[in-house]
Amino acid sequence: MDTKLYVGNLSYSTTEEQLRDLFSQAGTVVSVALISDRDTGRSRGFAFVEMQTQAEAQKAISLFNNYQLDNRTLTVNIARPRKESGYGASDRGGGYERSRGPRDRRGGSRRY
Repeated sequence: MDTKLYVGNLSYSTTEEQLRDLFSQAGTVVSVALISDRDTGRSRGFAFVEMQTQAEAQKAISLFNNYQLDNRTLTVNIARPRKESGYGASDRGGGYERSRGPRDRRGGSRRY
């Protein structure tokens, strides 16, 4: 079931409590995981929010993708499962990875 959402472009000052309050407008929030840098403890600017049902997850995407929070335009979409690489793989973020833009064959970002 696709109930876990990637929430990107967060302000470094955004809290889990703010996200829980915001996303509760779309339904029952099961969990919020604000991802932080393991060395500095500072937010990395993205989080994962798990909703109770797929319908609530879709509603949250409709309500909050391109939503303004703390002067930032949020990106909200279904979280994609993390690819297991073996090297550097961890359970941080619940086994999901943040969404990324298009990549070229060498793994770098495309420039348009």
